[in-house]
Amino acid sequence: MNEVSKIVTIAGLDFDLTVIGMTILTCAIIFGFTYGCSRNLQLKPKGKQNVLEAVIDFVKGILDSNLPKKEVGNYHLLAYTLFLFVLVSNMIGLMTKIEVHNASGVAVSYWKSPTADPMVTLTLAALMIILTNYFGIRKFGLHGYFVNSFKKPVSFLMPIKFMEEFTNVLTLGLRLYGNIFAGEVLLTLISNFAASKGIITFVFALPLEMVWQGFSIFIGGIQAYIFVTLTSVYLSHKIEAE
Repeated sequence: MNEVSKIVTIAGLDFDLTVIGMTILTCAIIFGFTYGCSRNLQLKPKGKQNVLEAVIDFVKGILDSNLPKKEVGNYHLLAYTLFLFVLVSNMIGLMTKIEVHNASGVAVSYWKSPTADPMVTLTLAALMIILTNYFGIRKFGLHGYFVNSFKKPVSFLMPIKFMEEFTNVLTLGLRLYGNIFAGEVLLTLISNFAASKGIITFVFALPLEMVWQGFSIFIGGIQAYIFVTLTSVYLSHKIEAE
């Protein structure tokens, strides 16, 4: 797939305008959804309030399975925001595709899922791992956190536990990136096939595109669920005494 993102260089630093723009759009969609569904709340929810509460309860269920009951409320908002960000980021690239060919004939993409970029997913994963360590320090203090996170149940496992902090970032970020990027690549290939020989290939490619769109939506939802679940598991290791 011969395409690139729109890159600008400022003060010697490269900025991916496609990813930045799609990330801002993702945040705007999440804010609009939450703001719109939380207006005029009622004791007997209906309509859009039911949708919002269903998402909140779903995320709360993830935390209930991995964190102590008394800690769920402390991290519910973080998990809710994380789940919606990953979910919308996964889905937004399935809506359409905007490409412009430059003078060199290279397709410059202006619309794609933010999570189809490894820097986004690895940065998000690293941020979550850093936060879990921060929450552990905040709860137990620096010494208590170090003992609980790295010296229990036995001290000789400390090197492995240090290594886990780095491997968790890689597995958390690359799993998400690989699934979303692969889905977008295949959708692009199907789209190119549909346009290759006119109406003949279009007829064959249309049902295939629809099936893969549905499968990609399913995978996007599953990956958002897995990302939040694993984050809550890593968090429980830091805030729960061994």
